Amino acid sequence: MNVRSRTALPLFASAAALAVVLVSVTAPMSQNSAAAAEITAELKSLPTQQLAVDGSSPAAIIRDSYSLTEKAVPAATTAIAAAKASGKASGNAAAPAAGVPNPGSAQDIAHQMVADRGWGDDQFNCLVALWNRESGWNAFAHNGGSGAYGIPQALPGTKMATAGPDWATNPATQITWGLGYISGRYGTPCGAWASSQSKGWY
Repeated sequence: MNVRSRTALPLFASAAALAVVLVSVTAPMSQNSAAAAEITAELKSLPTQQLAVDGSSPAAIIRDSYSLTEKAVPAATTAIAAAKASGKASGNAAAPAAGVPNPGSAQDIAHQMVADRGWGDDQFNCLVALWNRESGWNAFAHNGGSGAYGIPQALPGTKMATAGPDWATNPATQITWGLGYISGRYGTPCGAWASSQSKGWY
């Protein structure tokens, strides 16, 4: 009577299973490698596409049955884009026209202070747009999240005490402080507006 070892059968079964797995893994991989090499060789044999640009306008690109024609950009459009790019490069951003402020209003006070600094209406427009976004020109505006206060949204509001003891209630004191802050940090209201446009704050 032939007695088999108790470990021989499990070893044989494991070896057979491993052989089946190896054959099923290596065969497809070798087939995939061969297919990939064949495709790569075929792609290399195809002619490459080229586009020559001679500066003529409009440019046209034709391939197979599809074509693409670039339309000439009107000179006015390119001039506007160049002006915008120039404004961004110089740290300024144009703002909508603010119009004539109501006499005695916070904006009227600011308009006079802007003029006293030698800044033009373009700077006033930027200031109006900036503080419309920040506080709506409300001297009592308070941001509960950050603690910023007043028309210029000073953080903290007590910073404005350097412009006067009535900083918490007087728009003129807040505007004086705000223009000083803008001048020292951004140079002009349009510089501050550009920062606000790009970052969402100034």
